[in-house]
Amino acid sequence: MKAITYSSTGGSDVLVLGEREEPHAGPGEVRVRIHVSAVNPTDWKARAGSGKTELPRPQVPNQDGAGVVDEVGDGVTGLAVGDRVWVWDAAYQRPDGTAQELVVLPEAQAVPLPESASFDVGASLGIPALTAHRALTAYEYAPAELAPGSLEGRTVLVAGGAGAVGHAAIQLAAWAGATVIATVSSHEKAELARAAGAHHVVDYTDGDTAQAIGALAPRGVDIVVEVNVIANAELDAKVCGTNATISVYADAPGRTEVTLPVRPSMSKNLRWQFLLTYTTTPETKAAAVRSVAAAVAAGALPVGEEHGLPLTRFPLERTADAHDAVESGIVGKVLIDVA
Repeated sequence: MKAITYSSTGGSDVLVLGEREEPHAGPGEVRVRIHVSAVNPTDWKARAGSGKTELPRPQVPNQDGAGVVDEVGDGVTGLAVGDRVWVWDAAYQRPDGTAQELVVLPEAQAVPLPESASFDVGASLGIPALTAHRALTAYEYAPAELAPGSLEGRTVLVAGGAGAVGHAAIQLAAWAGATVIATVSSHEKAELARAAGAHHVVDYTDGDTAQAIGALAPRGVDIVVEVNVIANAELDAKVCGTNATISVYADAPGRTEVTLPVRPSMSKNLRWQFLLTYTTTPETKAAAVRSVAAAVAAGALPVGEEHGLPLTRFPLERTADAHDAVESGIVGKVLIDVA
C-alpha cells in the first residue's frame, strides 16, 4: 500500500512516498481504508520536531482522516466492514497516522460517519472539533457533553473565528444554543465566521475591540475560546463576565510565556483553562467524541467555503506541500486525497 513516512524530524522534505506492507486488525481493532486525510498544525509541528532527530522507526503523519472500515479484529462489536467512519488521534504515540491507504486503530478511535456527511466533513473533525468541545465544556456551568440547548443563555467569544478550531467552536456553540461572537482580522475572515454561524463578528484591527464586544455582551462573555492568550489576556479579562472561563488551546509562535491580569481575574472569579486534547481524561474525550458525532448527525458541522471553512486539497504524493500550506497559515482546512 502507498504511505507517506518520515524517518527523522525536520522540514517537509523529510516526507517520503513509498510502499508499506498492509497491516491487519488485531483484537479490538479495525482497519480503515482512508479516503481523506487532514493536516493540522500539530501534524507539521510533530514532523518538524525541535531539530533533526532520527526516529526509532518510520512515522506516518496526520492525526485525522475519514474512510471505510475494511477489516475488523476479534471482539469488535460496534463496527463492521463497509462502515463509513472518521478517525481521531491516529498518530498520537503511534507510528501510523492517516497519510496512508490503510490504518489500523483501536475501535474507539473510528467513529461512525453518517451517509449525510462527506469524507471531507469526517476528516475535518478530530483535533479541531474535539479541542473546541473541550474549550466550551471547561466552563464551570457547562455540561460535560454538549447537546442542543445546553449553552442556552450563554455568550461565547471565539478568538480567531476563521481558523479550524475557531470554526468548530462557532458551530458547536451555536448548535448548543449559545450566542456566539467571533473576532477576526479582515473582512474576508468576517464573512467566513458568519458563514460558520457566528451571530456577531468583530474585526480586532478596526477600533476598540473591548468596547465593541462589550456593546454586544453588556453583562460580559461567559466562555472565551482563545487562540492567542499572549496577545489577548488583557482583552479577555476586560470582556469576561463574573465566573467566566477562558479556554486556551494554542500559543504564539516563538513565545511560551504569558502574563495574566491577576487582580481583574480575581475580582471576576475568572478561570484560565489551558488545554490539549491529547491529554484530556478518557471520560472527557469520550464525551467529546459522542457530542461531535451527534452534531455531525444533526448536520451542524458542515465544511466548505459556503460554511465558513474553505478547503484546499492535495494528492497523497504532495503531502509535503500540504504540510507547508498549513505551516504558512493558509485559511481554512487542508485535506489530502488518499483513495
